[in-house]
Amino acid sequence: MKAMVQDRYGPPDVLRLRDVEVPAPADGEVLVRVHAAGVDPGVWHLTTGLPYAVRLATGLRRPRHRVPGLDLAGVVEAVGPDVTQFAPGDEVFGTGAGSYAEYAVAPARKLAPKPRNLTFAQAAAVPISGQTALHAIRGAGGVRAGQQVLVIGAGGGVGSFAVQLASALGARVTGVCGPTKLDLVRSLGADDVVDYTRTDITDGGRRYDVIVDTGGNRSLSHLRQALAPKGTLVLVGGEASGGRWLQGFDRQLRALLLSPFVNGRLLPLVSPESAAHLAALTELVEAGKVMPVVDRVWPLAEAADALRHIAAGHARGKAVITI
Repeated sequence: MKAMVQDRYGPPDVLRLRDVEVPAPADGEVLVRVHAAGVDPGVWHLTTGLPYAVRLATGLRRPRHRVPGLDLAGVVEAVGPDVTQFAPGDEVFGTGAGSYAEYAVAPARKLAPKPRNLTFAQAAAVPISGQTALHAIRGAGGVRAGQQVLVIGAGGGVGSFAVQLASALGARVTGVCGPTKLDLVRSLGADDVVDYTRTDITDGGRRYDVIVDTGGNRSLSHLRQALAPKGTLVLVGGEASGGRWLQGFDRQLRALLLSPFVNGRLLPLVSPESAAHLAALTELVEAGKVMPVVDRVWPLAEAADALRHIAAGHARGKAVITI
């Protein structure tokens, strides 16, 4: 089968299209013929091996898994032992190992039937970003109707879902994004939009019950200025420049240490993936309350270009690779 392969850590240029063996599903796994795969900052971190802390889980000197990619949507080709909820021919979406390939294996517990009203490309945009936003809004944020919610990075993969989810719950949503994404964020249900190149989130003294920061480059002290006294700050990822060891993820560690001593809650987000969470998203998608935003679609051979596009922060919603 064809797959994008990396033999070492480095910029996206380290990826090469090669012929590799089709993986075999083990106990509890499903072999999926991949039709589309999502592109997100997490894959960029795993490809580059930055920050260095990620290598503790992915291999210190070279990537343990040579084929990158996590999000996927496709058709079940075969199932491993003990898998009863799926059968060959089923259309599924979720997360697996090495989705930048014609075939990938995925744990059955991280797959769900593909939403009926989505294409494969749209479905591949949902799993990681959608589940992360679901945890940020419904879980950690505990968003309720009538609350003031600020979503930073509202035009990106996680942010575009977060805006829709908070709006569906009846919150008043303010989306922060760049000037080219203002109309998009409004169309997703944001009541107000803030162009971060012209206006700071603390201008006007407005306070928010929940802040979901997907941008990753604002200091905790700055974010707390916009947080209501008993509000909740949810930190999604960390993309601050500099510091090859943590690259902004130190902000999560500092939030954990600081939270017990300040008003409000400062919560680094932990977002587990599961079929139950995918099913919750499917219900919202099929009801028309949430829809993935697909920015651009690249063929598998141009996966490196898709990763560079995401890393530069240009994507409106989510980038997708088709196989």
